[in-house]
Amino acid sequence: MAYKLLSDCPVCGDKLKAVKLTCSSCGTSIESEFSLSKFEQLTTEQLQFIDVFMKCRGSIKDVEKELGVSYPTVRSRLNEAVKALGHSIEEDDKTIGVRSIIDSIESGELTPEEAVKKLKSK
Repeated sequence: MAYKLLSDCPVCGDKLKAVKLTCSSCGTSIESEFSLSKFEQLTTEQLQFIDVFMKCRGSIKDVEKELGVSYPTVRSRLNEAVKALGHSIEEDDKTIGVRSIIDSIESGELTPEEAVKKLKSK
């Protein structure tokens, strides 16, 4: 059974380096210091999301259907993956406000009806 490559040290949290590669067919081993791709930094869930996103060729509507989630959820997961890959996300005040309202619904601070009123006032 193959395990997902660890990218962070479980003891101190620093980045790990790959130092040994082994061929599963012939047993040849190579030892050196190998760099890891930035995709190794993604969680399993983020990798699965990126896989679906690529399969759907970047169509958020198709990703919504494939995963059975809402548009804001797809955008949120995409933004998380983009940030995890080391890129910045520029969001306007309206997007941040909508996300805040959605978070308030999820935490129970707002009812869906209250949220609709707030969204209409924006």
